[in-house]
Amino acid sequence: MFKLGLIINPFAGIGGRVGLKGSDGDEIRAMAFERGAMQLAETKAENSFKQFLAYQPQLKVFTASGDMGESLCQRLGISHEIVYDACTPSTADDTKALMKRLQQLSLDLVLFVGGDGTARNLYEVYDDQQSVLGVPAGVKIHSGVYANSAESAGLLISDLIKGKMLSVIEADVVDIDEQAFRQGVVKARKYGYLQIPSSLQYVQAVKNGNIEVEELVLEDIAAEVIESMEDDIYYVIGSGSTCAYIMNQLNLENTLLGSDIIYQESLVKSDAVERDLIELLESGVKVVFIMTLIGGQGHILGRGNHQVSPKIIRLAGWKQFQIIATKAKLEGLDGRPLQVDSGDLELDHELFGRKKVITGYRDYVSYPVGFSNNYE
Repeated sequence: MFKLGLIINPFAGIGGRVGLKGSDGDEIRAMAFERGAMQLAETKAENSFKQFLAYQPQLKVFTASGDMGESLCQRLGISHEIVYDACTPSTADDTKALMKRLQQLSLDLVLFVGGDGTARNLYEVYDDQQSVLGVPAGVKIHSGVYANSAESAGLLISDLIKGKMLSVIEADVVDIDEQAFRQGVVKARKYGYLQIPSSLQYVQAVKNGNIEVEELVLEDIAAEVIESMEDDIYYVIGSGSTCAYIMNQLNLENTLLGSDIIYQESLVKSDAVERDLIELLESGVKVVFIMTLIGGQGHILGRGNHQVSPKIIRLAGWKQFQIIATKAKLEGLDGRPLQVDSGDLELDHELFGRKKVITGYRDYVSYPVGFSNNYE
């Protein structure tokens, strides 16, 4: 019998699509709900569980009451035991108390669903013995304790249930100052380590916080993008320093950690949220999204750009997404593919394949998106 601990932070990621850059604290959560935010963490957990439900007779889950795990297990018909009664609504203290309880049960693995704040909560009570694995659901995912996606976490657990041997490594727990983050400043701090089962195919690298200075290459990428812009198209410039360079070349104010809408090289909307992008797409105008990847991880969706939701991707069409990156960043992936983690498994698989990446002036590469490089 495979004994799995489950911790769901039901509020993880609620600030992403409404432009709040995080979900820490009661005030931010209240503001997120006022803006129409939805709780997506349980859906992320379900996407993970779907990958190993075939092994359900060999599985027992240990979790907390309510939204922290019980409701998901009941809905999926999974054998489970409630080992902690959580408050309603649950808090960070519930996360820590549940982790303490799970560490007493000699479990094969603790699966947790959240963001960097959740990983930090676990670290604060960690006993250095229990293996854990994170399902990325938060706005901030800088820690190395997370799988590439919910599906990746489930596939790794499937391997564990089947008895496949995997290395156990120490992975960084990193969190940032959310207030500074909302001002476009990344102040990251490493808190310590958690032990995770390791598979290069399924587990993400720690986010590279260094800004690569490749002035000439960035100028070439910006020139290629700007010269190709058409007067009847709205452009959504995504987050990240590579995208910011385009805005700088246009002498426009940039939201480093958000999305900006421009039209005819003029700024139309700063820090656009999901609702803004949906309204733009539904108005019938042509829209192109310019996005880059996160150095070291290779994510082009699901990290720092939660505003670009599955609904937006479907409305726009994947062909309307242009990816930009320096060749140095692509080479830094060591052959790993670009990652998409939209929160919609079906959509993610539709996006798998090869994608053109703009790497300079009139310079492009074809790069795989998905779990492996085996794309024809």
